[in-house]
Amino acid sequence: MASAAWELLLPAASAPARARGRSLQAALREAVRSGRLAPGTRLPSSRDLAADLGVSRGLITEAYEQLTAEGYLRSGRGAGTWVGGAVRGAARPRARDLAPRSAGARADFVPGTPDVSLFPRAAWAAAQRGVLAELPHHELGYPDPRGLPRLRTALAELLARRRGVVADPERIVVVSGVSQATAVLGFVLHARGMREVGVENPGSPQHDALYAAAGVSTVPLPLDDEGLAIGPLRQAGVRSVVTTPAHQFPTGIAYSAARRAELLDWARSVDGFVLEDDYDGDFRYDRAPVGALQGLDPERVAYAGSVSKSLAPGLRLGWLLVPECLAEEVVERKRTMDLGHPTLDQALFARFLERGDYDRQLRRCQRAYRERRDALVTALREHFPGSEVTGIAAGLHVIAALPERYGPQERFHARVAAAGVAVRPLSDYAHARAGGDGEAGVRLVLGYAHLSPARIRAGVRLMAEAVAARPH
Repeated sequence: MASAAWELLLPAASAPARARGRSLQAALREAVRSGRLAPGTRLPSSRDLAADLGVSRGLITEAYEQLTAEGYLRSGRGAGTWVGGAVRGAARPRARDLAPRSAGARADFVPGTPDVSLFPRAAWAAAQRGVLAELPHHELGYPDPRGLPRLRTALAELLARRRGVVADPERIVVVSGVSQATAVLGFVLHARGMREVGVENPGSPQHDALYAAAGVSTVPLPLDDEGLAIGPLRQAGVRSVVTTPAHQFPTGIAYSAARRAELLDWARSVDGFVLEDDYDGDFRYDRAPVGALQGLDPERVAYAGSVSKSLAPGLRLGWLLVPECLAEEVVERKRTMDLGHPTLDQALFARFLERGDYDRQLRRCQRAYRERRDALVTALREHFPGSEVTGIAAGLHVIAALPERYGPQERFHARVAAAGVAVRPLSDYAHARAGGDGEAGVRLVLGYAHLSPARIRAGVRLMAEAVAARPH
């Protein structure tokens, strides 16, 4: 029987004997013209293709020779036969790259991206070799949807030690980043009859789409200097709320101890949940990081984190630690969603944790990102006198408030964009806009982790030159 790749020639191979050769040539010619056989495709040997199609080898040889003479195919002695590259309309299809990037920017301060050049390739490769040598065969089967026990145990130790969570390995679910953790929780809340969830305003723009996909609407809730404002939260009537208490995104504040207690009191009073996104909680530069909110009430807080800021977002590896009352529903939703996270990736990360490689990586990133934050703050003071950086010294971005003379915001962004500088205003992260572009001053969310100190300084200088230039 012919292989699937050559089924397109089967009708020609079934033609009457006297027309079979011409039919094979015509079918092969059309396959090349249409692009079904892309330029550069290697064809089977005449012997193999003849056997697949059930025809004589001479018919295939003749077809190859004829199409080579016409330019559809090319061949070399001992090198086989290939589809040529000069056929009009037969270009090889190319996949587009839709990864989010600031294409063509001379300086890119868009927040949310770590420095992926810091990824520990040598240590990761060593861990991979070790895992491939030691992983039992049975662990390559369908995994526990919660994740490999080895990884959940290692994560429980890490999170308890570094983030102060109450970490039961039986309630940890390994997920494809915080985005999947959010989606899973959205489906579970919807199944429990919750149709709305509160979100910080300003906050992560991804939450709206992720919860909407689960049939849950988001309710924007304002912040004050201590965190999520409790009064509006109580008035909203929601029973779940998404927070970033260790380092609020994007304002950069840390929730006060009093506000944390009030938030948990609210959750208990409505029999609800706080969904804690600890997206960059390991990176605090002026003191030890504040512990996770989950440690104060593990039955009211679902805690999510990932390696996207510490290793690389492309790994798509994270964790979700859930209250006991949600655990069974979350695990079932994860099972029906993808049957569990890839086993090799889990075993590799478990080994990486157990051998101390992840702690070393966090220390390396901590040093690099602190230096880059300092470089950004210094450059802003030099090139934008009177600017103010707000928020705690933590994470991968800052909020920069520039004096009124650099505004209004709309004109500022038009000028820096024309100079090739990619930046985001704070108003981009508001769930409900309220005239932010018309303000006299300029408030920016500036990411710095993915830039070297030299590129940070050059980018801020370029931004200053752009707004100082007189319009033509």
